[in-house]
Amino acid sequence: MKRSLVLAAAVILLTGCSGGGGGGEAAPQQSSGGAPAKVTLEWWHLSTAEPLKSLWAQRAKEFEAKNPHVTIKATVLENEAYKAKLTTITQSGKAPDVFASWGGGVLKQQIDAGLVKDISADVADVLPNFTPAALSAYQLDGKTYGLPTDIGMVGFWYNKKLFEKAGITEAPATWSAFLEDVKKLKAAGVTPIALAGKEKWPGHYYWAYLAMRIAGLDALKQAASDHDFTKPDFVAAGQQVKALADLQPFQKGFLGAAYSTPDGQSATVSNGKAAMELMGQWAPSVQADSGKGLGDDLGFFAFPSVEGGKGSAGDAFGGGGGLTVGTDAPKEAVDFVKFMTEMGNHSKAVEAGGVLPVLKGEESAVKDPNLKQVATMLASASGYQLYLDQAYPPAVGQQVNDSVAELIAGTKTPEEVGADISEVAKSEG
Repeated sequence: MKRSLVLAAAVILLTGCSGGGGGGEAAPQQSSGGAPAKVTLEWWHLSTAEPLKSLWAQRAKEFEAKNPHVTIKATVLENEAYKAKLTTITQSGKAPDVFASWGGGVLKQQIDAGLVKDISADVADVLPNFTPAALSAYQLDGKTYGLPTDIGMVGFWYNKKLFEKAGITEAPATWSAFLEDVKKLKAAGVTPIALAGKEKWPGHYYWAYLAMRIAGLDALKQAASDHDFTKPDFVAAGQQVKALADLQPFQKGFLGAAYSTPDGQSATVSNGKAAMELMGQWAPSVQADSGKGLGDDLGFFAFPSVEGGKGSAGDAFGGGGGLTVGTDAPKEAVDFVKFMTEMGNHSKAVEAGGVLPVLKGEESAVKDPNLKQVATMLASASGYQLYLDQAYPPAVGQQVNDSVAELIAGTKTPEEVGADISEVAKSEG
């Protein structure tokens, strides 16, 4: 990663460094008879699509083969079900032994609740292997609470043939040009955008990116402190989301659509029924899993700049994924997290197009041309903002998702969006 991204990520995400030792295969506890004590690890993750679904299952089998006393019990859920189930179990004061995390404010709340293990000493020997930007979401106050498995950015994935049909010869660089392209697509009889309105989190990407472009990264950071999302630039972001929604750019029934189902957002693009979707670096694999896939007709472009905005067009929005360890988990849980993120294991997921590099020197493993483009943009990003529904405390992130969904549906005004998010942020503050 280039230093510009690392420094920018540090502005948004708290980073740190740690000391200590650890590593290697699991050193089992001995039972009274001298044999290793049997251990079952509860592992929760949300990689329901190929190639990760199979790759992660294979890694688990390999770990069990190296550590015969360990059995890994995987719970694999799609995004919304995962968040709901994890919230339920953590509210009861428990956590799985190993579980997927996006880091940020949600992880901080879990740490504050005493649910996540400080693994600083155990992973100190491998920390230098990771890019600082990827690692930063899992570090707080100089301590490490997880290891990253992916990092990336959200942008527009589009169908080149449908753009050609509408007479669009190049990706829009500005928001006004983007809105004009939406009109061109509609005029050509093409559904411009697929959206999983039912799940809400994909819709928050639009408001978040427009807030970044109009208000700037510093304004989002300031709002996290002063809990005020009613400022003119945030209202302006909402107004632009409304301007897009007023064009009726989304597929029929989008308010009831999920993301990864056979009739959801991803499949709608994958099957050529919509020209584009605003989604993260995992989009190609989910498209291939949920629909026919676009092959060479799939393209990618960054979220456009907004004329007169305070934010840089080079600022990226997104995040990745990582593995954290429950406070009461056995030591084998940490060993499994380290095993999953070893170069020889993790680079196979990069080569397969399932994730982007989090380890130094993995860049050459990226084979897909679109993902190479994402990785290049990410490496040269001028700033970085974690997903708002992860960067902020859970209740605030959920309110962002809910309010933006209502804005897109036409039941809430841009001003009401800012007021409602501010109210929750102040109550959580």
